[in-house]
Amino acid sequence: MRNIKLTISYDGTRYSGWQFQKNGRSIQEAIQKAIKKVTGESVHLTGSGRTDSGVHAYGQVANFKTRSRLPVKNIQMALNRSLSRDIVIVKAEEVRESFNSQHSARSKLYRYTIFNNDFLDPIARHYAVKCFYALNVSLMKKAAKILEGKHDFKAFQAKDDAEKGSVRTLKSVRIKKDVNMIYMDMEANGFLYNMVRNIAGTLVEVGRGKISVDDIGSILKKKDRRLSGPTMPAKGLCLVKVNY
Repeated sequence: MRNIKLTISYDGTRYSGWQFQKNGRSIQEAIQKAIKKVTGESVHLTGSGRTDSGVHAYGQVANFKTRSRLPVKNIQMALNRSLSRDIVIVKAEEVRESFNSQHSARSKLYRYTIFNNDFLDPIARHYAVKCFYALNVSLMKKAAKILEGKHDFKAFQAKDDAEKGSVRTLKSVRIKKDVNMIYMDMEANGFLYNMVRNIAGTLVEVGRGKISVDDIGSILKKKDRRLSGPTMPAKGLCLVKVNY
């Protein structure tokens, strides 16, 4: 058996997320169908993690096992011919049998994008969230620094999963403003459900003066979701890279 690793870019606008859904089109399902068409095999495609409905990816990673002897370059080209234009296999490579796109991952980098103006650029409408409030990016950066490091991020978790726990190491939170666009890049050894979108919502509240920088440490310590900011819409989120 060969183990094939795929690096995938996709526009998640028309999909119900990465994972197979009974009542919706998923990225996983679309690629699995393409693999069957190319190899003649029904495979299970393991992704590095879930992305929700409407979330995008530059560098999602997945792997599958196959008996096909097709060269990996041919697999990549054949899959791209079979997939719709909003899903692209950026790279295909044969890896060691023990490689697992989820369990072998060391960290992930996500980007949340905000369009900070009264009118959303029509070209960016599926990939950025409009925020018409004036945002103090300097304060947002100060708040972001407090979140970096190993913490219990329960206050930024959409649902409680006691079995897995809520301690994560947020390696970096980088915020950059380019004209009307604000980019929030977050890298961690793992993310809780909706953690990036909840942190983004909290930093926006800091930027508009609704939450102070000094409140961030207290929010972390109290572990109360009600104290942090709102969950930002899915369309502004993109999985940029998975590090192994």
